Amino acid sequence: MIDTRTAPYAALLLRVTLGALFLAHAGLKIFVFTPAGTAAFFASLGLPEWLAYVTIAWEVVGGLALILGFMPRLAALVMIPDLLGAIATVHLKAGFFFNNENGGWEYPAFWIVGLLVLALLGDGAKTIVPTPVATSDR
Repeated sequence: MIDTRTAPYAALLLRVTLGALFLAHAGLKIFVFTPAGTAAFFASLGLPEWLAYVTIAWEVVGGLALILGFMPRLAALVMIPDLLGAIATVHLKAGFFFNNENGGWEYPAFWIVGLLVLALLGDGAKTIVPTPVATSDR
């Protein structure tokens, strides 16, 4: 049974944590690897360099949307392709465990599960703009 008194705060905690992780990863690309270094890494994978800048912006905007509660269910779903791309280009060939060289795919896959849980669970407490939810007349 779901406790409807605490579930919105569980979704809030999950939402803020997921958003903070996206900001942390964007910050890593900006302040540690630098945008130019991230673009060079993307190029080494055979990806266009401009995609690195799109990815950084995607992670910043998506992370902020999750934290602030701006259509968080939609934001959670929109962030999944970012992680699928990371799995497909870097982590899949590194194996399952994230402590493998180049990090395996277990961590980004678990992150995707967290995003799906949030999308299914709902926006949570303290949203700026709740995600519109279709209703039924039944």
